Amino acid sequence: MSATVSPHDELAALRALSARLGADPLLIQGAGGNTSLKHDGTLWIKASGTWLAHALDRDIMVPVEIAPLVAAVEAVDPAAERAEQFTLAGLNPSGLRPSIETTVHALMPQRVVLHVHCVNTLAMAVRTDCGDLITPRLEGMNWALVPYARPGLPLALAIREQSARRPDVLVLANHGLVVAADTVAYAEALLDEVTHRLAVAPRSAPPADIDSLSALAAETRHAYRLPDSEVAHAVATDPQSTMIAARGSLYPDHVIFLGEGSVIADASESVDDVIARVGAPPAAIVFPGAGVLMRREATPNADAMVG
Repeated sequence: MSATVSPHDELAALRALSARLGADPLLIQGAGGNTSLKHDGTLWIKASGTWLAHALDRDIMVPVEIAPLVAAVEAVDPAAERAEQFTLAGLNPSGLRPSIETTVHALMPQRVVLHVHCVNTLAMAVRTDCGDLITPRLEGMNWALVPYARPGLPLALAIREQSARRPDVLVLANHGLVVAADTVAYAEALLDEVTHRLAVAPRSAPPADIDSLSALAAETRHAYRLPDSEVAHAVATDPQSTMIAARGSLYPDHVIFLGEGSVIADASESVDDVIARVGAPPAAIVFPGAGVLMRREATPNADAMVG
């Protein structure tokens, strides 16, 4: 850390950066992603279930003691997946719980760690040939590709295997992107550089058939609505996206917030037909060629993931 920047100021800078990241749906969707800062053996990390977008308005950072958490990872102790055991209660009056991904941040030697679910990164990281696609784009950077591992101890152990190289960029297959540096400013600059290099042009998608969707929503006894974002309909109106969605979930947050797999209506199926087929009202239903309907009480996190 620069001698001219106090820990208090650096944490304030991290909060401001967190809010900016959380406001960008191409980097963060809902409560996904996390940021952290290390100081004097303490890891300040975004709490589980909180939104980076709220970093300036709410208390979202929780303090965790680093040494015993890292020791638990080194011992392959399941306690590493319950990072709340290592929180510093005296500095955590709100009783916030750290993310299951706290171990990712603790294992990175850099002081500042940013973990985002960058859409452009995911577009490549979900592919079997992601290494071939990403390698030329990140040429000259100290980066590593981490094979998919379940968030928690398995992911921590997969990242530990890269520790000898001390990478400051991690592409997590079927998961997201991690960048790390010793100051908030350097971490932000590195994230900007990586996301610029990994940028891809999205396919265009036809507009949704709002009239058909409204009719489908009106004829069911269940409460369904349009998604918050018009962008969400692309998974239904772009045939290639629909085909990809039909293969199943591609990354953890999809499962957490929308359920396992995408529910795709068959030709001529109504909302009630789909519910009868799958056995329960899904958070979202994809109607190919028309668009998406969301269960009325679907959470903001579900809308963020669909959109």
